[in-house]
Amino acid sequence: MNLLTIAASIPSPADGVWHLGPLPVRGYALCIIAGIIAAIAIGERRWMQRGGRYGDIQDIAIWAVPFGLVGARLYHVATDPECYFDRAACLAAGKSWEGAWGVLYVWHGGLGVWGGVALGALGAWLGCRAKGIRFVPLMDTVAPGVLVAQAIGRWGNWFNQELYGKPTDLPWGLEIDREHFSDAYLHQLDAQGKAVPDIATFHPTFLYECIWNLGAFALVLWLERRFKLGHGRVMAVYVMAYTAGRGWIEYLRIDDVQLNDVLGLRFNVWTSIILFAAAAAYFVWASRKRPGRETEIYRTVPVTDAPVDADGADEADVTEATEEAGRTSTDD
Repeated sequence: MNLLTIAASIPSPADGVWHLGPLPVRGYALCIIAGIIAAIAIGERRWMQRGGRYGDIQDIAIWAVPFGLVGARLYHVATDPECYFDRAACLAAGKSWEGAWGVLYVWHGGLGVWGGVALGALGAWLGCRAKGIRFVPLMDTVAPGVLVAQAIGRWGNWFNQELYGKPTDLPWGLEIDREHFSDAYLHQLDAQGKAVPDIATFHPTFLYECIWNLGAFALVLWLERRFKLGHGRVMAVYVMAYTAGRGWIEYLRIDDVQLNDVLGLRFNVWTSIILFAAAAAYFVWASRKRPGRETEIYRTVPVTDAPVDADGADEADVTEATEEAGRTSTDD
């Protein structure tokens, strides 16, 4: 790696952790938190534009965020279990041993997007049931904001110097310190008979995905407005847009997860292909069976549950609440 290449490259943080007294502040965690805040803010604004109440998205987030974080971590551990539960197999594969307690060390990195989306959606569904909100329009509402959250969250990989791509001499190559070289890269150098440098540059896959997700965010918003998408089609476009980018970005990766090679493709590439096809099929089906966009975003407030007084004032109250909540729908 020549000095000119290093001079033109993207530097990585010397340290991703800062200490405020005894309290460690981690760049990875800050990126995840910033992404969550952005998604909630965007979702709240979009929900109110659809006639929803302010605060609904924040209430749903109380359910969705913890479920999503647990799901993201479980997905990561499930796709690379030997690093936590089989020391011999881990070391034999040239990977870094974490140990069983390492499952809890989320600040080391390792959050699988699809586990987060799956369990996050489950948490959101439970929150919708508790608040009388229809689930499908809510998912259409929050989907674009999730892309922004993922774009911001990817910068956590930059702070951790992880999940980078193959070596490159391009001017936007990402500088990685020797102590953060993946075992896969070290094995590659050894096979080529090359000495291990103190610093090298790699494809900044975190940046590629950040830019792709922001572009997908703009695309989803445009398609939604242009074609008045509803009935889950916004969520379907989100899945298709994200997986299309994730598929090619995965090919650039050079990390230690050898288990992810299945029939010549990385596991996450297969996941992207399957989810893209499923989302596309749903989009076509929904476009034919449920064209347009639903207007009701709340479930019915039963009129019979309200007390009735002599002057009938409560009847107006019930009518107002019912109009706000919307009519019964089978889409929930």
